[in-house]
Amino acid sequence: MTNAIVTGGGSGIGSAIVDRLKADGLNVAVLDLNPPDAEHSYKADVSDREQVEAAFAAARADLGPITVLVNAAGVDGFQRFSRISFEKWQRIIDVNLNGVFHCVQTALPDMEAAGWGRIVNISSSSAHSGQPFMTHYVAAKSAVNGLTKALALELGPAGVTVNAVPPGFIDTPMLRKAESRELLGGTIEDHIQRTPVRRVGRPEDIAATCAFLVSEEAGYITGQIIGVNGGRNT
Repeated sequence: MTNAIVTGGGSGIGSAIVDRLKADGLNVAVLDLNPPDAEHSYKADVSDREQVEAAFAAARADLGPITVLVNAAGVDGFQRFSRISFEKWQRIIDVNLNGVFHCVQTALPDMEAAGWGRIVNISSSSAHSGQPFMTHYVAAKSAVNGLTKALALELGPAGVTVNAVPPGFIDTPMLRKAESRELLGGTIEDHIQRTPVRRVGRPEDIAATCAFLVSEEAGYITGQIIGVNGGRNT
């Protein structure tokens, strides 16, 4: 049976991905700062290499080799660029970009040994469109997309595919927080009317795309940035 790790799997999009992969028959471990009270859940800050390695070691001991990794852990920020401290900038980069670096490097030995692996990085549609007051977040997620493309070229010969899913306009706590601070340029309902499919996205929409990308059927898809955004970014 295929063993997977989902970072940030304790809530939101990450939790939906965990549920979908389990429903598809994968053994799934969750890495999160606030892990759920469930089997195969491990506490780890993805920006801390020692914590990541310890959590992966525990997951391997419980499940066996890890050949699927979904990097969904992330932290957002809303602040005018001129007021962002370097410490805040660094924290956003550490979690959203360096966390992917740590987790991929830690997961790779199992995938390379198996000659098969799937890596899916959850980025953001803001990497395409930009987003005011989120320059640090947009910079980090844009870098994740670039990392995805470069890794796909490097790891393809080893049987490992690497893709990114940039969610757009998904009903998550981050979206609601932005609405409450009037940072969306209108209400969620206003944006629904500007979205071609005329609805807000659901975490399950992202999970469905991830489920396909980690499947055997997606073995000829790598280095792709697959937007799930209701047609807002094409």
